[in-house]
Amino acid sequence: MSYRKLNADRLFTGLTWLNDQHVLVLKEDGTVEGIVPLEDAGDDIVKMPGILSPGFVNCHCHLELSHMKGIIPKGSGMLSFINSVMGQRAADSIVIETAMDEAELEMRRNGIVAVGDICNTALSLSQKRKGNLYYHNFIEVSGFVPSTAAQRMSQGVEIFNQFAQQYGLPIDSNSIVPHAPYSVSTELLEAIVNFPGNHLLCIHNQESIAEKEFFINKKGDFLKLYEKLGIDLSFWKAPGASGLQTILPKCYSNQTLILVHNVELTSNDIQFIHQSQRRSAQQIYCCLCPNANLYIGNGLPDIDLIIGSELPVVLGTDSLASNTQLSIWEEIKTIQTHFPHLSLEQILPWATINGACALDMDSMLGSFEKGKQPGVVVIEGGECERVEYRG
Repeated sequence: MSYRKLNADRLFTGLTWLNDQHVLVLKEDGTVEGIVPLEDAGDDIVKMPGILSPGFVNCHCHLELSHMKGIIPKGSGMLSFINSVMGQRAADSIVIETAMDEAELEMRRNGIVAVGDICNTALSLSQKRKGNLYYHNFIEVSGFVPSTAAQRMSQGVEIFNQFAQQYGLPIDSNSIVPHAPYSVSTELLEAIVNFPGNHLLCIHNQESIAEKEFFINKKGDFLKLYEKLGIDLSFWKAPGASGLQTILPKCYSNQTLILVHNVELTSNDIQFIHQSQRRSAQQIYCCLCPNANLYIGNGLPDIDLIIGSELPVVLGTDSLASNTQLSIWEEIKTIQTHFPHLSLEQILPWATINGACALDMDSMLGSFEKGKQPGVVVIEGGECERVEYRG
């Protein structure tokens, strides 16, 4: 059997950092054989500049919105953005399929090997069946009116079954998940968390000040949104606590929860999370999508607060409706621009091993450990490039 031997100025294994005296050894199919000292690696070593890293994991994307690139103006605000997505997401199937194919190719070129993808339809199924990237499909449902819960859940289960039957991967590669605290009734949330096998959930969390105002005192832009949708909210009373604190107690201890965006996450919310974890041992990840937050105009989360909470951090791109590119590396660069004290050594685990763990893919991705096929990314001169090598 022949091997590919890669050496660089630095080697990030996903778990630790090594110097240029180490060589990454891969089998022909991209499986990691091991990391050996340079002096023991023999001949045919490919020397690369910069840093070698495992492939990136994009924990939050909406592939089926790829055709909306550039349609929604930057800085439009949360309410306008939601209205635009709902009103303009429909398109010719060929247009949508072509855009998804191009978006997936962009992710691959940018070093992404796995994606946690939000699915409101089964439109992305044919693209994913090509096997170019690993996916966990989050079948997203919404419905704030209690009487619609059964119907909305039934629609979600129908899409879930299409993925489970046709995607070609184990059933645990798919979950039914709530859209956001402000868009899912208690009845629908209960149906979601009780769906058989639903061990991995994600939710759009505290993405804007409007969500906070809605849950704390039933004021703000979301009242206008529901008024426009013709939904009478007289049945609903604001809980006086954040959406996160409202939904978290309804999840089970054996369910992993990825909180996405977290722009308005507070120290009080973090304290609530830790109290919940002490009671139930819930595994909770904070997913950051900084470029989408800036695109929409919501501002950035307090990343220092999140780091200090010791909650594991992962990264996402969101969709091309809210981003100019699908690149985890660009998300890293944005974080470092706004939080220059954060080093690459701190952030790279978020993009690799943390993301793999969050999507329950760490047995095959996220680190250069023997037997895994994590893909390889070269980082050099402020840019990254994927080494075309993955099983």
